[in-house]
Amino acid sequence: MSDSPKLTHLNDAGQPSMVDVGAKAVTRRVARARSRVILGAEILQLVQAGDLPTRKGPVFQTAILAGVMAAKKTADLIPLCHPIGLDDCQVRIEVAAPDSVIIECTATVTSKTGVEMEALTGASVAALTVYDMCKALSHDIVIAETRLLDKTGGKQDFHHVD
Repeated sequence: MSDSPKLTHLNDAGQPSMVDVGAKAVTRRVARARSRVILGAEILQLVQAGDLPTRKGPVFQTAILAGVMAAKKTADLIPLCHPIGLDDCQVRIEVAAPDSVIIECTATVTSKTGVEMEALTGASVAALTVYDMCKALSHDIVIAETRLLDKTGGKQDFHHVD
């Protein structure tokens, strides 16, 4: 067998296959992901004065709830993800000058498989929710970046370096 990287969700015949985690050790695993949403100066000014209320509810509070709900449903959204019961999921949103918000989702589980997909899904859906709730003000909103920041507790830890 080669030491070169290979896709883990393909079997020897090249067909989609769920990864067998049966032999893995149960460990505490934590992953943190970030999405950046560029709202523009006008919308940001409204948000900086406090959480912008819309007919659908307060933007940040609704996005936080959507992010947590999405993280819990990751296995229903992403094929071949293992369904896991999260120990914790926290979504945080902060205004980042001059025109954007940063959304961070931290997911935690004690399991045989990691939670990076749950963290990424939580951050992504929270970002999509901010877009959805603010689109009446502008369609120039951009979800600029979603990335894994760090993960620990599995076979190999990862820490993004800016």
